[in-house]
Amino acid sequence: MIVSDGKRPAAFREVIPFVFQHWLKQPVRLTIVFVGFLGASVADLFMPIYSGHLVDALTAGTHDLAARHAALVAFGGIVALGLVSLILRVIGLQAIVPFTLKTMSDVVREAFMRVQRSSTDWHANSFAGSTVRKITRGMWALELLNNTVLMALSPSLAVLVGAMILLGLHWPAFGGVIAVGAVIYVAIAIAMTSSYIAPSARISNAWDTKIGATLADALTCNAVVKSFGAEAREDARLDIVINRWQARVSRTWLRSNASGLLQYLMILCLRGSVIGGAILLWIAGRASPGDVTYVLTSYYLIHAYLREVGMHINNLQRSVNDMVELVTISGEPIDIIDSPGAKPIDIQGGRITFEDVTFHYGGHRAPLYDGLSIDIRAGERVGLVGRSGSGKTTFVKLVQRLYDPSGGRILIDGQDIAKATQQSLRSQIAIVQQEPILFHRSLAENIAYGRPGANVTAIEQAARLANAHDFILRLPKGYGTLVGERGVKLSGGERQRVALARAFLADAPVLVLDEATSSLDSESEALIQQAMERLMRGRTSIVIAHRLSAVRNLDRILVFDRGELVEQGTHDSLARAGGIYRRLFERQATGRASARS
Repeated sequence: MIVSDGKRPAAFREVIPFVFQHWLKQPVRLTIVFVGFLGASVADLFMPIYSGHLVDALTAGTHDLAARHAALVAFGGIVALGLVSLILRVIGLQAIVPFTLKTMSDVVREAFMRVQRSSTDWHANSFAGSTVRKITRGMWALELLNNTVLMALSPSLAVLVGAMILLGLHWPAFGGVIAVGAVIYVAIAIAMTSSYIAPSARISNAWDTKIGATLADALTCNAVVKSFGAEAREDARLDIVINRWQARVSRTWLRSNASGLLQYLMILCLRGSVIGGAILLWIAGRASPGDVTYVLTSYYLIHAYLREVGMHINNLQRSVNDMVELVTISGEPIDIIDSPGAKPIDIQGGRITFEDVTFHYGGHRAPLYDGLSIDIRAGERVGLVGRSGSGKTTFVKLVQRLYDPSGGRILIDGQDIAKATQQSLRSQIAIVQQEPILFHRSLAENIAYGRPGANVTAIEQAARLANAHDFILRLPKGYGTLVGERGVKLSGGERQRVALARAFLADAPVLVLDEATSSLDSESEALIQQAMERLMRGRTSIVIAHRLSAVRNLDRILVFDRGELVEQGTHDSLARAGGIYRRLFERQATGRASARS
């Protein structure tokens, strides 16, 4: 079962200010929308007055010249009010389209910007599919909210208040009856919606998000599903989620139906009171046919708007519920931000210095690093080795400033990276990951990602240096070939070479190779090893490796164990020593010998 995580914002208290904040970015359009729809509703408000005058004039007889004139004036007023209402409504409709589209676009851009800049841990703990669903559902909910509040609810409330005032001035008793009935109706509609429907709707939305997450999880891992023949198993998994979603949505819809029936019953009671009262006044001779027409026309105007107010309140609550998760995303704090006055970092040589660095992972009592100090010379090729969890990958993430240290400083060419802009820092660090991720775009676009705007010649040259040019030319569309989501149309070795080509084209002074040759066949490994050797020339290079063959020719090897730098030196010096590196080397050498035998 999905439950609240305790951080869900109180819907109206958070969503409505969020929406108003975006509305106020377009003050001119907002004013036009309000004037258009409110003005059209106010014009409708005076229709019953002229209807009553028209009936009184008609009942006076055709020979009464004053009655004829009064009838023509009433008719003219009705036509004029209709035209004014139409013109103002058209103005409102023309303004609300660009107003709403601009607001929806801004909300999606801001949510995407925040998600892009959220921490590595946030992305690790979030389903991409559910995040997309939260944003898109919130975007369309904003459209419903705009239409509900600006086109419907505000004009409806204005008409209700205005009609009750006008009717009360004419007949205070009727005004009082309708006012009391309307207030009770609106209060019950709000109470039913917020306390009875909304909690159920929030649970429905949570399961709707779960459907998106389940679909994305299975589709992105489809290769694994197929390899185990697990299609039916995933179908069954989705069925469980859909059945629970169906049960929650059914409960929400049934509650909405019950609320609607109660509201309709209240309207029937109010209708009977008003019509019965008008007839009694007419029988008592205290109301003319025109007066009765005025009362009935006013009531039916109020009735129409009052009936819609209940629906608008339901729609408002539904749109607010649908926006809650989007607002939550927009309110998520960004863990790593540029410091005030941050400036672009200028990396020339690429010397990396850790000065007494301490680092805690969130939720861990003991620090991973406690006073770690390391100095990597400009242009030095350094390997990071050690058991899993020893701190190798964290070292690189700290250099990229994907995390901030708890204490100490990290310098590149003497510049504190905490005082540099993140974009300038990361654009000067090229990374080739163990499992390179490619966009579902063309090969040319993927290679050029490291240098936007690179020409075809530069892209092809980078591919040649990465030993990727030949296999790319064999593809049906060459550099224009789409590689599929995350690059699934390419083999592991091909993806790795494309990632290396991207790093070549980026031409960054600092290079990180994270297990770049693991899990590859010997031919692909040889091609990638050649490309890596070319890529590391003249750059400060950090190579993370479990296979020690990938680091034996480097200038220096740093051996980590439980967050501590326990050994460092060349391959030969460490292999002769009796430490962790030698044990790792011997274990791998023994494993290779066993495999050959």
